[in-house]
Amino acid sequence: MSTLTAPTRIVPASERRLKNTTSIAQTLQNTFTMAYRGLVKIRRTPEQLIDVTVQPIIFTLMFTYIFGGAIAGDVASYLPIIIPGILVQTVITTSVVTGVQLREDMDKGVFDRFRSLPIARIAPLSGALLADTLRYAIATTLTFVMGFVMGFRPEGGLSAVIGAGLLVIACSWAVSWIFAFFGVIARSAGSVQGISFLILFPLTFLSNAFVPADTMPDWLQWFVNINPVSHLVTAVRELVNNGVVGSDAMIALIGAAVIVAVFAPLTVRAYMRKA
Repeated sequence: MSTLTAPTRIVPASERRLKNTTSIAQTLQNTFTMAYRGLVKIRRTPEQLIDVTVQPIIFTLMFTYIFGGAIAGDVASYLPIIIPGILVQTVITTSVVTGVQLREDMDKGVFDRFRSLPIARIAPLSGALLADTLRYAIATTLTFVMGFVMGFRPEGGLSAVIGAGLLVIACSWAVSWIFAFFGVIARSAGSVQGISFLILFPLTFLSNAFVPADTMPDWLQWFVNINPVSHLVTAVRELVNNGVVGSDAMIALIGAAVIVAVFAPLTVRAYMRKA
């Protein structure tokens, strides 16, 4: 006696995409769940925070005591210059981790397992980007605390310090979209890190983060003056030292918005092709 078996129906790609669509509320819920997953990873492997805990301390001590006397005459006079520079340099460098960990999760098959779950397909990506804002907040707090221990007293007051910290975190979150894009398209986590630092080192060190631009050669000053990192550093200095929101803050925010407008769609499109 033979048994009739219904033929297997091949579901068109358009229908699969329709079934995978989720509401905005569910997408947000899944994003926060994935962000919580990132925080749990940090709690279980706290060594992931070495870069945002040790680096601000080492860089602040090293740059302040090496360059303080030569550039500003003494350490106390150099702190209002170096603390904003160290803050921007540390937090932006931390954004590289977003792309590296994203690539590692994809290489380990973690995202393949996520595809089998009834969640928004974009949630693992958006959750990772959201969770990394905690890293930026930690680096920001430790940099200001280290500066305070060394004698830095922001003239702008506590509200200016908080505003400067939020500005740096927002801009670093925007920059993390660039490295998230590399994390999706690159072949390995090592290549993501290599490409990212190849971009960051010229931007952070060829800026006014550590020394005033007018002390540099004329042929280098033009790049320093148009460098977006220089605008962000100047904006932070104006905020914490004078309590002033100047044009550089607006330029930094506009630049961050442009980065998100360009790289967020590119990253999401590349990620959705692989998800």
